[in-house]
Amino acid sequence: MTRKRSLTGIKPSCTVHLGNYLGAIRPALALAREHESYLFIADYHALTTQHDPAALRAAMYEVTAVWLACGLDPETVHLYRQSDVPEVFELAWVLSCHLAVGQLERGHAYKDALAKGGAPNAGIFNYPVLMAADILLFDADMVPVGQDQKQHIEVCRDVAERINHHYGEGTLVVPEACITEAPLVPGLDGTKMSKSKDNAIPLFAPAKELRKVVMKIVTGSETLEEPKAAAGTTVFELYKLVAPASDAASLEAKLAAGGYGWGHAKQDLYEALEAELGPLREKYAALRADEAALDRVLLEGARRVRPIAQRTIDRVREAIGITAASR
Repeated sequence: MTRKRSLTGIKPSCTVHLGNYLGAIRPALALAREHESYLFIADYHALTTQHDPAALRAAMYEVTAVWLACGLDPETVHLYRQSDVPEVFELAWVLSCHLAVGQLERGHAYKDALAKGGAPNAGIFNYPVLMAADILLFDADMVPVGQDQKQHIEVCRDVAERINHHYGEGTLVVPEACITEAPLVPGLDGTKMSKSKDNAIPLFAPAKELRKVVMKIVTGSETLEEPKAAAGTTVFELYKLVAPASDAASLEAKLAAGGYGWGHAKQDLYEALEAELGPLREKYAALRADEAALDRVLLEGARRVRPIAQRTIDRVREAIGITAASR
């Protein structure tokens, strides 16, 4: 049975935290074991907000090293850098010529920027076009996204169907959105973990720093002797995401029995996090220290996927009446 082809974009960030790992990285790597998986570092998408060249380069290497350290195998997953596949930008232009301005004006990111009184750049306005090109270029069958990204997939499907209707069925593969139910990862204050809220736990902080951050988690004010309800608390919800179910049940029972404080529970959480993240931290440090090796991984990934991109562009060029490129 032929496996479906899935595609995921990874926007580079220098602040990868535990919420990214539990809510995005682990689920994506699990999905990659079931499908033919394409993952790309979306460096040109990052340009919509990041205009510091050194910071952009550092973020690109950072996120690549993180995903590799967390278990992404570039031998089985197609990992590449968006900017190493120039065909995506040619396809983005073709798509933009078949999308109405009004459709892009309804884009979430663009509307949010306007609502906040900002003056969004054209990159933010055209973000859904470039995202559609990323997807359609590789004949992706499915795109795993959260509910907040569903609109972008609808734009992608709409323009692909429009082009197929006008130029002939099969010009582009129309993908399906795979709405993922990623776990809600609480931050130090109990709200969703986010860099912007300053409530995140750094993914690969040294062990001493990791423990210090975990100990800052906001908890109830019960005394040591009082019984405590674990469900819904940040400490317990994080613990459930990293510890075996039997250990989580044990922690819940100890809290309910009393004589066991939130400080003890935080220590248990720290130890569970360190058990999972400690070995990955060592791998990450080695990977991040060798940028040339990271470049080789990404360039090899691009070399493997570009023939697919070129076939798509040739097919689109022929359909729309533009001479095929000479290679």
